[in-house]
Amino acid sequence: MKILFLERGELWSYGLPDGLRDLGHQVRASGPVHKRKLIRQLSSFKPDLLVSVGWGPDHTTTKQRLVRSLATQYKIPLVYWSTEDPNFTEVFTLPLLRRMKPDYTFSISAKTAKRFHKMGYPAAHLEYAFHPKVHYRTKAKKQYQTDIVVVANAYPDVLRKYPKLYRNKSIRILVRPLLRNGYRIDFYGRNWSRMKPFLGYSIPKKSIKGPIPYKAANKVFSSAKIVLGLQNYTDMLTQRTYETLGSEGFFLTNDTPAVRKILKPGRDVAVSSSPKETLRKVRFYLDNASEREKIRRNGRRTIAMYNYTTRARFMLSTLRRRGLIP
Repeated sequence: MKILFLERGELWSYGLPDGLRDLGHQVRASGPVHKRKLIRQLSSFKPDLLVSVGWGPDHTTTKQRLVRSLATQYKIPLVYWSTEDPNFTEVFTLPLLRRMKPDYTFSISAKTAKRFHKMGYPAAHLEYAFHPKVHYRTKAKKQYQTDIVVVANAYPDVLRKYPKLYRNKSIRILVRPLLRNGYRIDFYGRNWSRMKPFLGYSIPKKSIKGPIPYKAANKVFSSAKIVLGLQNYTDMLTQRTYETLGSEGFFLTNDTPAVRKILKPGRDVAVSSSPKETLRKVRFYLDNASEREKIRRNGRRTIAMYNYTTRARFMLSTLRRRGLIP
């Protein structure tokens, strides 16, 4: 099949598209969604499937309606992968579904997918994953070598607006106690300079590294001794969880039901449920390189089955059962 991802950035140009390519399909990214450009692509590439993902600059009301109109005009099935559930389901996903009217919706949240289905939107659960062509172990790079690292955007505005979001607690458990006790943490991502209200401390400027290209993140995971893994929910895993473990990084994250569902603490991953435990675990693993090595290798073996080729196969089999693709 020919599959067109309605995607301008690099984040969703990899991962799931790579998994679809592994299955023999021809996949392209559209770039910025503009009417004339999209019409040219639909006419020349002649895709059999359109895929829209997440929440980006092309998810304006006008462009969502444009995509629906062109999908209907060219008689191409339109799929949406919802990656902002459940926190933004009410304010973003449901309005999108009403406007874009995808022929099928996948959600990273199992509960939300069931909710969509009950509301009359055909839907299924499709979690994040990793792809071994993007997330793999590299030799340690001097520029990324450090004891402790966070690779994530800070989202201070989201944390302020949604104080009950688990990510707030995740930060208080994993990051704040280390800063309070003088540990250096390198931060890759946006807006960490605005996090003093949530951390209680200003992050030193030398520790704020800014955004990192998506395909370079595995170099950080491979070079740092400990990767702190913030979690957004207790019943779901973040994208970075799969990507860090896929890159064979040593991962210290929150002790949640979602983590324990597929990973064994102390074997595949290190976990913490309190600030004191975070300090204890960090001291122990910084002093025990052999334990770090054993856990990161086990983590990679355990996460191996959760790859985007498997996710792509599930997505297509679901669409076939619905009669949307041959």
